Amino acid sequence: MEFSLLSLILFFPCFTAVFLLFVPSNLVKILGLSASCFNFLLSLILWIRFDNSTAHFQFFESFSWLPSANIEFGIGVDGITIYFVVLTTFLVPACLLVGWTSIQHSVREYYVAFLILESLMLAVFVTLDLLLFYVFFESVLIPMFFIIGIWGSRERKIRAAFQFFLYTLLGSVLMLLAILLIYFQAGTTDYQILLTTNFSEKRQLLLWLAFFSSFAVKVPMIPVHIWLPEAHVEAPTAGSVILAGILLKLGTYGFLRFSIPMFPHATLFFTPLIYTMSVIAIIYASLTTLRQVDLKKIIAYSSVAHMNYVTLGIFSLNLQGIEGSILLMLSHGLVSSALFLCVGCLYERTHTRLIRYYGGCVQTMPIFSMLFLFFTLGNISLPGTSSFVGEFLILSGVFQTNPFAGCLAASGMIFGTAYSMWLYNRLAFTNAKYHLFTAYSDLNRREIALFLPFVFGVLWMGLFPEVFLEGMHVSVSHLIQHGNF
Repeated sequence: MEFSLLSLILFFPCFTAVFLLFVPSNLVKILGLSASCFNFLLSLILWIRFDNSTAHFQFFESFSWLPSANIEFGIGVDGITIYFVVLTTFLVPACLLVGWTSIQHSVREYYVAFLILESLMLAVFVTLDLLLFYVFFESVLIPMFFIIGIWGSRERKIRAAFQFFLYTLLGSVLMLLAILLIYFQAGTTDYQILLTTNFSEKRQLLLWLAFFSSFAVKVPMIPVHIWLPEAHVEAPTAGSVILAGILLKLGTYGFLRFSIPMFPHATLFFTPLIYTMSVIAIIYASLTTLRQVDLKKIIAYSSVAHMNYVTLGIFSLNLQGIEGSILLMLSHGLVSSALFLCVGCLYERTHTRLIRYYGGCVQTMPIFSMLFLFFTLGNISLPGTSSFVGEFLILSGVFQTNPFAGCLAASGMIFGTAYSMWLYNRLAFTNAKYHLFTAYSDLNRREIALFLPFVFGVLWMGLFPEVFLEGMHVSVSHLIQHGNF
């Protein structure tokens, strides 16, 4: 079973998507959701069978792709990758379930797009070939482009789709050139072989900058963040969930997997640049959030701030910072996705996301208000929630290397509390908008069932973080030792 489990998880959604093209329309939703749930169960089995005591890639498989160029499609997971595989397979069923009633046209194509997107996102995390990583890294844009452009909710969705596509594609052109340069020097793009390849200091600087141009757009780091709020606002609810939960993690995962271990000298050289950009992004994004009037833009800008906390922790280059970054990435994937789902529930009822049209939700939607408060507290890293552990470890790691940057970054927690509480107060406790009372109805059973796993995940990570830290500890320690940081 070990030989085939990872490849089954990787290819099963894609095969299901092809199968859905030929089934009757009334079975598409049930089969698509069932297949995504089954894939999530397979990923849990993968996690249970994972050995925490080694940093080597497990469930390794290799398929011949370009034998003449010495390129093979190798896949495997380690203590860093395994959690992103589980997170991806967890969020896709939620995306399909949230569109159960809201998607009224091209339902078959909607489910096919999300299942293909799931396979591509999983391939990004498990592939062990640098060239194929680039292929899948860019291929994710295609189904996401259609999801925003076809099932988006407003008039500017085509513009937002093209902006998302062009920003991320153009940012990756330099990375492709860097991969070709690496191939001509090492004769291969196999990741495990490249870890043993020594690049000169000047070449490391050039290669690191080329990779940075791609990963910084995906994070996103300021000033290349403009595409994110626009994409979030125009995307359907499920598209926003995937954007916040998985696609924003591709950039930070790229830093962690490729930039740091392959170019250690350049990583140390450019760490002050990362610290400066991250601190500016945390403060700027937090202050910008306070000025937003669209519910989705508020959560989108808060995501920019949280993801730049992650880059701070990664480039602290110590155990606490990197482990905290991985935890915060996982936590953000749950909390931010749940907040977008909350906004989606409101939008289905009122067809507006402007905050001035809302008020008094606690009187008319008490269950929704309670869940929204829980995830808002998770977003501001309240102790006991998943984000607290990640941010605490990040700040602990950053203070060890640069106390001044740590102090500035910590101010983002104050700003985060300000905009989160401001948002919740405006939504739940201000004067009720009586003309919308007919639209206000509390969460139904399907929506409550959708939120419960997110509540469980946030509490589990917040109260028992050691479960997750044990799995990544050996891999992160090996990463730091390999770079001699």
